[in-house]
Amino acid sequence: QLVESGGGLVQPGGSLRLSCSASGGNLNRHTIGWFRQAPGKEHEAVACFSSTWTTLYADSVDGRFTISRDDSRDDAKQMVYLEMTNLKPEDTAIYYCVAEIGFSRFSWTRKNWWEYWGQGTQVTVSS
Repeated sequence: QLVESGGGLVQPGGSLRLSCSASGGNLNRHTIGWFRQAPGKEHEAVACFSSTWTTLYADSVDGRFTISRDDSRDDAKQMVYLEMTNLKPEDTAIYYCVAEIGFSRFSWTRKNWWEYWGQGTQVTVSS
């Protein structure tokens, strides 16, 4: 189960940190990532953190967003974070935490590659 939190309203140039709590099994062999969907648009891959500790970013967020994961928690929950800085109005979207076993550098941007999805958290960037 994936549960996102941390969304909200922020001004352009501001920052937000999204969190994703992953429970229900050991995700050490999984790649965990973030997708987003803006109004009227298709789902877009944002970032992923692979089971082999590789991080990948969409060009649109590279240098502004940072993904991290914490598999060391004692409460059987693993956490994934998306630190977003210098936010722009075009970053407005519903952000989804996603997970999939294994890793594919060539497939991670495809929505259909990911099996597990959270419910999403809204991020709005507006003045």
